[in-house]
Amino acid sequence: MKVKRKTLLLLACLVWGAAGFNVLRIGLVAYGPYVTVLNLVLSAVVFVLFQQFVFGKLVKKHTARINGYQEERHFFLKFFDKKAFMIMAVMMTGGIGLRISGLAPERFIAVFYTGLGASLLLAGLLFGCNYGKALLAADTENREA
Repeated sequence: MKVKRKTLLLLACLVWGAAGFNVLRIGLVAYGPYVTVLNLVLSAVVFVLFQQFVFGKLVKKHTARINGYQEERHFFLKFFDKKAFMIMAVMMTGGIGLRISGLAPERFIAVFYTGLGASLLLAGLLFGCNYGKALLAADTENREA
């Protein structure tokens, strides 16, 4: 199934937003008994590190790649490249495995998943903003034509 180029940004928004929401929800559900200033600061540090070094770069890279496509219609899974799909697969497998194995204490799940989930959710929202910008740019082009 082929979709318009800008729709790839919307798909990225939905996929990363849903992933972020779910991971953040898991972290927040676990957080109850562990709410301390130190844990909140640690969650913020996790958020900033992932946003700065992983997801912020990922959003910029894939938005530029998608906007650089010459053709208007693309296979719907082209919103990411193989590396991005591998990152998501490794993160999902690792996260599920970590929780099922019981190796990580609940406090770690609360702190780490909250920071990670918030960063993932922000990545989804940034893709959504980029989709909105693409819509506005297309609308401006249509008015000028």
